[in-house]
Amino acid sequence: MHYEIVDFVIDIVQNSCEAGASLVELNIDEDDEGIGFEIRDNGKGMDAIQQLRALDPYVTDGVKHPGRKVGLGLPFLKQALEQSGGNFKLESEKGRGTKLFFRFNTRNLDCPPLGDLVGMIVTVLCMPGPAEMLIGRSRGRNSYLVRKSELIAALENLEEVSNLVLLKEYVRSQEEGVRLWQG
Repeated sequence: MHYEIVDFVIDIVQNSCEAGASLVELNIDEDDEGIGFEIRDNGKGMDAIQQLRALDPYVTDGVKHPGRKVGLGLPFLKQALEQSGGNFKLESEKGRGTKLFFRFNTRNLDCPPLGDLVGMIVTVLCMPGPAEMLIGRSRGRNSYLVRKSELIAALENLEEVSNLVLLKEYVRSQEEGVRLWQG
């Protein structure tokens, strides 16, 4: 199974949303060597045993996807990072939330392709659940911050097709500004 980096991010943010988080923060930092992601939530969190189980591909809680016997999201991510010289760090506290950091070395031949970053940002902003989602993006000195609550205040909702088109164009314009940086 081949993944793009954005597929891993979508899966992890979805986990945060399904963990009962009212706040999800996604920070994306890119430079000429790689791209890093930090995802924080204030959801239900995990104790040390649950964290180990989350990294075991042969274990799942059976609640999120009844009948499924495996959970491959974090194990596949960790494997892709190990194969491409990346970094991975998971911190979580039961009842307080989870923080996950990972960074891909984009110069490594085994690094998966990034994928559609603009499409990924729009997808996670439209996920149901959290009352607030913050997405920070930086490359060098250029950066932007998107707040879900501000987008909803401006557009009224993130369900109508016309609003999604506007959202995608807005994120694309922000991304173009970040891409101007040439290290």
